[in-house]
Amino acid sequence: MDIDLITNILYATVRTGTPLILVALGEMVCEKSGVLNLGQEGMLLMGAVVGFMAAVTTGSLFVAVLLAIVAGILMSLLFGFLSITLVSNQVATGLALTIFGAGLSAFLGSSYVGVGITGIEPMSIPFLSEIPIIGKIFFQQDPLVYLSFILFGVVFWIFKSSRIGLQIRAVGENPEAANAMGINVHKVRYMAVIFGGAMTGLAGGYLSLAYTPLWAEGMSAGRGWIALALVVFASWKAERIMLGAYLFGAASIMHLVMQGLGFEVAPNLLAMLPYVATIAVLVLLSSNHMKTKLSAPMSLGTPYRPQV
Repeated sequence: MDIDLITNILYATVRTGTPLILVALGEMVCEKSGVLNLGQEGMLLMGAVVGFMAAVTTGSLFVAVLLAIVAGILMSLLFGFLSITLVSNQVATGLALTIFGAGLSAFLGSSYVGVGITGIEPMSIPFLSEIPIIGKIFFQQDPLVYLSFILFGVVFWIFKSSRIGLQIRAVGENPEAANAMGINVHKVRYMAVIFGGAMTGLAGGYLSLAYTPLWAEGMSAGRGWIALALVVFASWKAERIMLGAYLFGAASIMHLVMQGLGFEVAPNLLAMLPYVATIAVLVLLSSNHMKTKLSAPMSLGTPYRPQV
């Protein structure tokens, strides 16, 4: 392979990994607070369909991205009300949210299938985009990719150096002790869930407005589930999430690369690569259960009932 082909593969890897980074970072913050949200797939689809509908209706991509984020937030508030306020089972609530989001997005987007729009275009950063190899990979992307870099930096800093990060971790590890210290457990968990919803809605908007500017039922293609596995794979660390997202991104496009290089393998078989990678990661994690258990927030998935 020549250098131009390698550069193009890495460029596509960054684009493909971006929605995974956004969803996984949001889910990591959510899980750090002790809340397990399995509704990412449904929230992702709702962000995608609302963003696309807004783009077609208003003609403004900026408004479309904002409304995609709002869609994710509204879905997360529904989940938060059921799992935090009403103390419902988080696993069952998350699965119900995924089913609800998948069905509602298909219903809302049924009349938009086949409609074309001009999506978010790449925007080169002066000087930096001219750097050989690296310039095209990182600095000739669209604005939402650049935003994912910024959001990664923000989340990384929050858990490394900020008081907010300490509060989120405290609530996720021991909500009773956090409450005794004067931390409002429900408030922290709600804010974490809302942040996760906003990130997932943004990822959905990225799919339908930038990555493939169109709407198709089920266009998330399991990315919400992959992101959930990615959070565990990365041991709830932002830097590992970014690396893992790009690895999964590379696996997602490898079937196109191999076809382009002339490998005689069934396309559908190659398209299974990211899902096979996800299963392999889960098997690997299950073989090292103790390490995963030590990395996970102690109160993950455990409802909190304030003592009266």
